[in-house]
Amino acid sequence: MIDFEMPSPIAKQRVMLQTVAENMMRPVSRQLDEHEHEIPWDYINFMHGAMRATSAGSLAPQEKKREGPRLGYQILAHMIETLSWGDAGMYLCTPGGGLGAAAVEATGTPEQKERFLKRFQEELPVLGCMAMTEPQAGSDTSSIRTTAVRDGDFWVLNGEKIFVTAGQKSLVETKGFVVVWATIDPSAGRAGMRPFVVEAGTPGVSVTKLEHKLGIRASDTASVVLQDCRIPFGNILGSAEVAKEKTTETGFKGAMATFDATRPLVSASAMGIARATVELVKEMLAQQGVTIRYHLPRQKLSHIEREVIDIEVMLRSAWLLVLKAVWMADQRLPNSSEASMSKVKAGDAVTKITQRAVELLGPVAYSRKLLLEKWFRDAKINDIFEGTGQINRLVVARRILGYSSRELR
Repeated sequence: MIDFEMPSPIAKQRVMLQTVAENMMRPVSRQLDEHEHEIPWDYINFMHGAMRATSAGSLAPQEKKREGPRLGYQILAHMIETLSWGDAGMYLCTPGGGLGAAAVEATGTPEQKERFLKRFQEELPVLGCMAMTEPQAGSDTSSIRTTAVRDGDFWVLNGEKIFVTAGQKSLVETKGFVVVWATIDPSAGRAGMRPFVVEAGTPGVSVTKLEHKLGIRASDTASVVLQDCRIPFGNILGSAEVAKEKTTETGFKGAMATFDATRPLVSASAMGIARATVELVKEMLAQQGVTIRYHLPRQKLSHIEREVIDIEVMLRSAWLLVLKAVWMADQRLPNSSEASMSKVKAGDAVTKITQRAVELLGPVAYSRKLLLEKWFRDAKINDIFEGTGQINRLVVARRILGYSSRELR
């Protein structure tokens, strides 16, 4: 049964991570925001060493058999929330597998997991990423045009991917990899989709553009082009047989399994920004002598008190949905609805919380004197990537009503 008490291993880790967030991330947050694409190597190298020491290097929870409850995704959620409290863009620079490792974990064979994920424990920091979105295919994954054609013992990939989080750091700055979603049978629609691991340094894969963004500016968002990119046959994750789609977790099902694991973690990042915002608002109001009288009925409170309580309710309710989704993931329970619910709620909550905070604190919040205006900009991405709020609402509605994607669009 789910327990919302923080397990002791997580509580100990959070103390260390909060120190990192306060002393290594916050002091350079403004600098990295104003110098987009500057790489925070001090943070990356420190976190790589710390994660190797604690065997958490892949950022994908591959827990060994041990006594006690599984905590992999719960540990990640608390870790991501705390680091995003420090700086959400820097958190996305944390060495590890990211979405790429999550895709390998969701769709790869045991041999592939061992082969591709062990690199995150090596001496030098490595990042991984995933490439799905294309110029003509965002939420509609059935429109993906990147192709993978078998040529003997190889696959040849051709196509363009956009909005690849950490693409530059994974393929150029470190010896990581990108999991590319491509079609092996365009006539099969989503059933023809397959994930392929393309390693850094592979001829035919290149980063062609870095986006200039509203927020999370320390994190690179890249365009990746594949031109006659040849990879070993064994780099396809899962089965290459389209006919086996209904019995395997590859293809579109594999993509959705990846998102079921990672959407609650994106939600956790949103909660880090939201918590930082709520704490700052309460601190600034306290400096002005404003005390929140939680013991009084709502009609006796001032407008400011009600606003603060409202944003705290949004924060806590969204965080509880995150905890439920990651707990279910650790229990190996189907959590598609809960993952999407947490993503909808967190994206909506962090956007509203940061906006209300700017309104409450006024001109000083709109200026660069505080980090709040940056958090306001950082917040919105959580309602967009890993499936927009609209798409996740559709996922939840389909699950509740029992409709397929063809029946409810």
